[in-house]
Amino acid sequence: MKFREDINGLRAIAVIAVVLFHFNPSWVPGGFAGVDVFFVISGFLMTGIIFKGIEQGNFSILKFYIARANRIIPALAILCLVLLVFGWFFLSPNDYEQLGKHAASSISFLSNVTYWRESGYFDAASHEKWLLHTWSLSVEWQFYIIYPIVLVSLSKFLSVINMKKLVLLGSILGFVFCAVATYKWPSASYFLLPSRAWEMMLGGVAYLYPINLSAKQKKVTEWTGIILIFSSYIFISKDTPWPGYLALIPVFGSFMVIQAQSNCFITCNKTFQKIGVWSYSIYLWHWPLVVTIYYFSFNEYYIYLGLVLSILLGYLSNKHIEKIKFNSNFKNLRDYLKCKPVYIVVFIFSLGTYILSTQGKNYIQYMFPENAVIVTALKKQIIMPKRTNGYCFYSYDIPNFKVDKLIGTNCTLGDINKKSDTLLFGDSFAGTYEPFLDIIFKKNNSSFNAVVTNWCSPSFSSRFTGDKSNISYKQCLINRKYLKDSILEVRYKNIILASSWNSVSVKGILADVEEVIFEAQKKGINIFLMPTPLAYDKNPISKFYRQVYRNEKINIKSDASDYENNNKINDTLSEVAGKYDNVFFFKRHCAFNENGLFSYKGHNVPYTLDGGHMSLLGSLSAADKFEKSSCYKLLANQL
Repeated sequence: MKFREDINGLRAIAVIAVVLFHFNPSWVPGGFAGVDVFFVISGFLMTGIIFKGIEQGNFSILKFYIARANRIIPALAILCLVLLVFGWFFLSPNDYEQLGKHAASSISFLSNVTYWRESGYFDAASHEKWLLHTWSLSVEWQFYIIYPIVLVSLSKFLSVINMKKLVLLGSILGFVFCAVATYKWPSASYFLLPSRAWEMMLGGVAYLYPINLSAKQKKVTEWTGIILIFSSYIFISKDTPWPGYLALIPVFGSFMVIQAQSNCFITCNKTFQKIGVWSYSIYLWHWPLVVTIYYFSFNEYYIYLGLVLSILLGYLSNKHIEKIKFNSNFKNLRDYLKCKPVYIVVFIFSLGTYILSTQGKNYIQYMFPENAVIVTALKKQIIMPKRTNGYCFYSYDIPNFKVDKLIGTNCTLGDINKKSDTLLFGDSFAGTYEPFLDIIFKKNNSSFNAVVTNWCSPSFSSRFTGDKSNISYKQCLINRKYLKDSILEVRYKNIILASSWNSVSVKGILADVEEVIFEAQKKGINIFLMPTPLAYDKNPISKFYRQVYRNEKINIKSDASDYENNNKINDTLSEVAGKYDNVFFFKRHCAFNENGLFSYKGHNVPYTLDGGHMSLLGSLSAADKFEKSSCYKLLANQL
């Protein structure tokens, strides 16, 4: 294939959208669809290489792999190495440990699996993951590994014509699977190959089934494709289920641009041609710059500096790293041992694994060993209270989790020698109140039963704030039936409800909570509604650890944010409680300091674990404040 300026310009259209979206999503709300454009381009080029080799009878899978390794690995490896050196000096050990893990998974092209597994309930903020963007490279590499093996195997007993038909059929079936899977398994669909492969295969269809067009038809086709791509950038947003059926808009738009084989001024102007050539390296370097701005809380003006540096570093990486010519013409298997990118992968993977195994021990710990001891002690308590550490929260991520009524609804805290006449019900936010209530109930010689699992807000319906494909949904349905039966049969004198009230409100299921309250109070059951702690735009724990490690004065409170909807839901719950004599809403000031911090051994510690949930230590501190408040008597008098 000759060099296609239109495809090179399409690369520029893709990378510009992705970069702008990451630096400021409001500029290009659907800019993340640029990754889908890249997938189509990649599929087109790879299919061309493979089919051309098969038709000529000289295609080598090993040579194909080596060529891909020479193209992708060096620039990625340098990025990983620079970040690991940077992290040694400037990241807190816990963040450096995570970076080591991500570097190892990125260079081994498994990062999409890693980030999928981390995209669960207690996921760290995406802007704290320095190599998050490498998930797309892992998807492509996995496609590169599987695709040629399948095609070469098929070529042994199928004609080229029938192989082309299978690629077309695979694209169609892949799209259907993607459309369904996005709604059933959203996290897996976003990160994993099965729901992304059709995009690359459709690029292959563009190569296998070229359309002969007149000059006028080429222009119309290209412009239609560009309009589709730009429409996806403008009208799709991060709230759109993705990839899903709407991914067809940018994907088919890219398909049309490739089919047109035209040269309009958008794709073929000199600026876009340069950016297209540098696009891979620009993509590599822009995200760590985005994370830098977020991590060190630089003001918004640094965004513009980040944009300039993304292009500059992309240019330098392309010129000095991408253009290095590694040998790929090996004559026998022994010669393949001379493939330098393989050794680069082994080195970066080993370095990342070592950093992970040493728990991110770096310059900061060596310079401030006494502070490292304090952080180590705090980390043991800034955790999520759940079944694995002595509490009742039945989280799907604990070992040997299974959907079970007896296990999920039979857990007691407080003075466990006393019969429980109080039920704690809710989601993980209710789980964070377990240490809090454990202390209160022990001091009152009482116990409570905790029926708590992920995303399980108080409701009698099947409506769910989380992903229904998660196993915790089935457990939640069991828990809710238990709640309903407990109310109907008046098994408990008191019911304490806690949840991510903001999520409940956003999902439009507040009426479900009100129904539970109404039915329970009608039976004479006392209802206590617990508030959510102060929320944060950014997870303050990373900043807090940096503050302790380096003896720095960092304004953690500046990251706190009371979302407007969260304030409204608190007011609404307070109003609901005011309708009944036996329903009580504890306002936030009863248990939490206004600034979201509490004092612990001379340090001001956030109550939160991850920007939302309370930590075990935060929950215990909140209990101490609660005992000194007037709200305490309301609860204690009923125990």
